[in-house]
Amino acid sequence: MKDELHLLHCFLAVAKAQNFRAAADQLGVTRSAVSQAMRKLEDQLGIALVHRTTRHVRLTEAGQTLHQQISGPLAAVQVALEEVSEEGPARGLLRVAVTSIAERFLSGPLISAFAAAHPHITLDVTVTDDESDIIAGGFDAGLRLGEVIEQDMIAIPLTGPQRQVVVATPAYLSAHGTPQHPHDLLGHRCIGWRAELELAPYRWEFQEDGRDFSLAVAPRVTTNDMLLMVRTALADGGITIGMEETFAPYLERGELVSVLDSYLPYFPGFYLYYPSRRNQPRKLRALVEHVKGWAPVAGSSPATKPTSEK
Repeated sequence: MKDELHLLHCFLAVAKAQNFRAAADQLGVTRSAVSQAMRKLEDQLGIALVHRTTRHVRLTEAGQTLHQQISGPLAAVQVALEEVSEEGPARGLLRVAVTSIAERFLSGPLISAFAAAHPHITLDVTVTDDESDIIAGGFDAGLRLGEVIEQDMIAIPLTGPQRQVVVATPAYLSAHGTPQHPHDLLGHRCIGWRAELELAPYRWEFQEDGRDFSLAVAPRVTTNDMLLMVRTALADGGITIGMEETFAPYLERGELVSVLDSYLPYFPGFYLYYPSRRNQPRKLRALVEHVKGWAPVAGSSPATKPTSEK
């Protein structure tokens, strides 16, 4: 039974990665071990499950059928096996998709403390601003702003309310003037953000007299890297926008100053979220409890969230 489960886990990894080496990296084994496991499974079933080329692996029709039939049940089996071993420490690979602007999670101490407290759990963090389905992506959980999380997810607050700020150096503002209204940004050098190359730059979001509106600032510099945005702003490169937590150290030291504050309201902050399941894997429960320990004290979290933990 154990050998069959191993072979099926290898098959699912290959089906997801469509590459033997990537599947091997995910499983923590060699490429040769994955290849041998696939051949053994195909020999046992008496049918080819994948088409192999030098660079890619593609599922055959039989492979697609097998993948559709076992992916859900095998995940349930894995959870069940973890549940019956309650006496030992939580263990296993825990995959989390985290937005690039989740400063509290990504700054280091939270992850370091979790790793120290749970030495048998391997935490695999993918930093991505893709808002696709975490289940389809093979993740155990995700971390996003509350406003973009699906309503059917369980969500645990990590932070209190958040907001964006518009910032620049004192030297830049002295040389080019301080914008008094968001539309004044159209006459400034702006440093913008985009999620992907083929997408338009992010439209900066504001609020005036209770009305939300967005502005295409036509940035002179555009990137998908928040660190580059920060560094360019610090080098007097222009005005940029981002989460207040990201810029907090530079604002406290006076290296950057915020403008247009009255047009930038607060909104619900960051949440760890995951699918509602009757039997949660112990490794996921460990992360949930850890995040709760880093969450703000009662009363400081947003008034609403996608759904409460059941």
